[in-house]
Amino acid sequence: LIPLSLYLCNAAVKCGVVFFFTILKAGTMSETNMYVTKETFDKMREELQKMKSVDRPAASKAIAEAREKGDLKENAEYDAAKEAQGMLEAKIKQLEGAIANAKIVDTSTIDTSKVTILTKVTITNMATKKTVTYQIVGEKEADLKLGKISASSPIGKGLLGKVRGEIAEVQAPNGIVKFRVEEITV
Repeated sequence: LIPLSLYLCNAAVKCGVVFFFTILKAGTMSETNMYVTKETFDKMREELQKMKSVDRPAASKAIAEAREKGDLKENAEYDAAKEAQGMLEAKIKQLEGAIANAKIVDTSTIDTSKVTILTKVTITNMATKKTVTYQIVGEKEADLKLGKISASSPIGKGLLGKVRGEIAEVQAPNGIVKFRVEEITV
């Protein structure tokens, strides 16, 4: 059994049915800093504003419309609207936490002598001799198709702090992969 003091639980329960349930380890939201660019931070704030000013009233309206259709005990539309509202409120809470923990990084102050957040690093896989360039970003901005990997990913963690010419050893599912740092830019 898990001590209840270690976890925070959120649940929306109606008529014995659990619509939304999350378990978060206590303190995880407040201790994690998320590094983002100014542009990403602005997008996060815009998304939060939209959720609060457009999506939240729409969810309330859907509940009100479903409530007008009769008996709430047998009203699937009402239950679905309440579930959607619960999910929306959870997303709002999560985004508010992410914004509160966001640290904006200014690209003009980045030190390119070593791999840090927001640097672009060209690496060579020592086994395959394949060379790729990645930008190290925060989790919210990670997009492998755009060549952006999270600083908390195995490769990101392995590269952080490395200097040009240094070998980074990364634990992968199939064993340790070695990468040589070829170039670091902004």
